[in-house]
Amino acid sequence: MIRVPMAESLIADRSINILVIEADPVILSGLITCLNRFPDLQVSAEAETGSSAWKILTDAVGKTVEIDLILLGLPLSHLPGELPWLEFCQQVKASYPNLPILLLVAPQSEDLTTAFQLEIEGCCLRGSSILDLVKSIRQVATGQASWMPEILQQVTIATESQVSNSLVSLRDRLRLASLQQIETTLTKLNANLNLDRLSAFDRLILTGRKRELNTARWLVKRIFPVQDSVSSTPSIDSRTPTALIVTAPNQTESSNLNPLAQTLFERIAAKLQSNLKNLTPITLEIDILRQEKKRELFYLILQQFEGLLDELRFAQVTTEQLAAKQATILQDLWTSVTTDFFGRYHTLSIADDPGDRLSQRHVEIIPILIQDAAIVQTEILAKIPQSIELLNYLLFKTPLTIDHHICAVGSPAAEDRACALLENLTIQMANAVMQPLLNRFGNLESMKAGFYDRRLLSSREIERFRNDLSWRYRIDRYIGEPQAIFESQYRLFIFTDYGIKRMAIYADRPAELAQLAGIPLVVTLALETRDALSPRLKSATTFFGSSIVYLLTEIIGRGIGLIGRGVIKGIGNIWQESNRSRKE
Repeated sequence: MIRVPMAESLIADRSINILVIEADPVILSGLITCLNRFPDLQVSAEAETGSSAWKILTDAVGKTVEIDLILLGLPLSHLPGELPWLEFCQQVKASYPNLPILLLVAPQSEDLTTAFQLEIEGCCLRGSSILDLVKSIRQVATGQASWMPEILQQVTIATESQVSNSLVSLRDRLRLASLQQIETTLTKLNANLNLDRLSAFDRLILTGRKRELNTARWLVKRIFPVQDSVSSTPSIDSRTPTALIVTAPNQTESSNLNPLAQTLFERIAAKLQSNLKNLTPITLEIDILRQEKKRELFYLILQQFEGLLDELRFAQVTTEQLAAKQATILQDLWTSVTTDFFGRYHTLSIADDPGDRLSQRHVEIIPILIQDAAIVQTEILAKIPQSIELLNYLLFKTPLTIDHHICAVGSPAAEDRACALLENLTIQMANAVMQPLLNRFGNLESMKAGFYDRRLLSSREIERFRNDLSWRYRIDRYIGEPQAIFESQYRLFIFTDYGIKRMAIYADRPAELAQLAGIPLVVTLALETRDALSPRLKSATTFFGSSIVYLLTEIIGRGIGLIGRGVIKGIGNIWQESNRSRKE
């Protein structure tokens, strides 16, 4: 039978009947032997699992088995079908609220806080002397609490840590929600500011609102700073980087990113929740991907870029070494993203003769895709602008130079520029990942089913898409890039609330201009010639145009007017004379 706790005066009259639960049979035997040596203690039942202990308790009701106290040693067995210790204690508290429980736990156990919150009567450390254990048993049997001081200290520290983490989590959620709302509004404002039909007054109002939102973003970041050891990233996608939030569908783990990099990841991850359609007239490799695959690839790139920052930081790379290793850094990032996106051991079945199934062979695609590293480096990676400036900004907090002005780290202008550079790097890296696939396996049905947009599934559409890409490379190589160099610009792809757009930033490029040769040089000369002749042609056109207008209006026009008046007057005289003749 189950009995209520005894009064201290009754302890000497009868023994305390104990149910000992211990998974280790050797320790169980030792406990039974030691406890039975004390005249007021009696081990009336024993068990090695929670399930068997619960059966003993239910069988003891109304029978001769007497149980005054449960001595429970942790941890219990975690085998399938066994009753966990926490569930066992909850059932005891629900069914036998007057039956006290004394836990026997290892130091630094993770179960201490849970046990304390469950209002377990006592807790004793493994390794304590048998006298301390007996003292705790006697106290718990009389209805007193018996928690050893060192255990209570651990529980207090753990509880304070939980409270602190809850406050930090609340702060991070407030920070994230505020920043996401500000970023969404800023994206819409920027889109409106890019409209050509916007009046000067409306543009002035929207510019003021943008300035206010930038100030609000700065205040939020100062009021709710990001801790270096805590990641405030929310959940967005299963492939979301650990710094992101920007976080989406799974909660990310803590990151070692500094607040500067964390802020950029949050901003970009928030933008990735919107439309990712290509709104530029330029064909991009990623246009062939479905929306969700495109988003997954962007998240993966941000995740790998985060890991790259950690590796560079831990390797203690200097600013000089960054410049020397630029090509290697970007190529390593491309390799890791390609491997993770398609799968390290992704194998395809390829038939040398489409009509013969026996000719099929199995190939791993990653080694084949990596063979195009030199082409990808030349065509895309080497042309990603200011990647070293971005790394220096994030790693060493180096100020950014924008339009000949040095912008301090963390300032709105510097953050906007760094965000644009990272967005462009993400989009161009995604293009670099897709380029070898389109060249090598563009028409395979398995790739179409797993990655392609449904509008680009037919062979005709794929070939048209690849031809558009080929022409884009030629136009960029011979016209677009020389023009950007000559105009001292970099053209960046960025994320907006409505899709991917393009923006231009100023950058002095004299060294690249001096290296132009062949057709690109001819293009710059043609542009210079046009710029030189255009004002003169406009002036000449204006002069001749004014002369022609003067001739038509002042000379010919007046002459036509005199003749016209004469004709009308003659017609009037004839009409009057005909009237007189009829009257006569």
